[in-house]
Amino acid sequence: VVLYLNQMGVFNFVDDGTIPGCAVLKLSDGRKRSMSLWVEFITASGYLSARKIRSRFQALVVQACEKCPCRSYIQLLTDTSEVRLRIRDKYIVHIVPAFRCAGLWPRSASHWPYSSTQFSIWPSPNQINDVKNEGFNLLSKESIYMKDKQASSEGDAWIMSFTEAEDRLLQNGTRCKCLSILKTLRDRNFDSIPITNYVLKSLVLYECEKHPNEHEWSDEQTLGDRLNGILLQLISCLQCRKCPHYFLPNVDLFKGKSIQTLDYAAKQCWQLTREMLINSHCLDGL
Repeated sequence: VVLYLNQMGVFNFVDDGTIPGCAVLKLSDGRKRSMSLWVEFITASGYLSARKIRSRFQALVVQACEKCPCRSYIQLLTDTSEVRLRIRDKYIVHIVPAFRCAGLWPRSASHWPYSSTQFSIWPSPNQINDVKNEGFNLLSKESIYMKDKQASSEGDAWIMSFTEAEDRLLQNGTRCKCLSILKTLRDRNFDSIPITNYVLKSLVLYECEKHPNEHEWSDEQTLGDRLNGILLQLISCLQCRKCPHYFLPNVDLFKGKSIQTLDYAAKQCWQLTREMLINSHCLDGL
């Protein structure tokens, strides 16, 4: 669900790293707060509140579900302030209000790419321009970094998401294929928590930087090497109990996960990786 700031006033994008992975939108002229059409979502300090928008959005979805002809098999999960719908006790649909920030690039990701030159192979200068022009999204979601802080202004912050930018970097067919294989291996061999799709995606992006040449992703042999490299990196992250976000390395994708869960996942991952290293045909049966 993409929202637009039309007729809401002019907001400043504040990305100072106070909350890792998050930013705030502050009304540039606090005197115009009462003139905004969305005044109910603007705090007394002039911040556009992600928490207030999320709360209102959830209330609207509840009303819609109550009036929906198919309400008998739609259930709103109540253990979160986000909108999560369980459909037929089988699927979970997550709906998130978001602001699109095209053509912008946050200060907390200004270090990316890490070592770019005009001769860079991956990401190439054209890819870098495309990604930064693609921009990012601001999501009204709960953050582990804001846990137990919902009563303060920090609960009004927005989470930065780079999904479109990441997808642009992985447009190459082999890189996408590598991510798909990793997801399948995870589904068949691991507990999905804490190894989420996003963790795997981030590790593939790091592997792309380590191996920027196309010939390193060109055939089944090199693809097998890339899979092994990513799994070994995953084991290292699980054992260190930290997995850095690709664009925002100060954000830990494992934050909030229990030590026991991470250790168990590391053992599962090592069992799979060992099998792949000693048996070149193991993918046929995994």
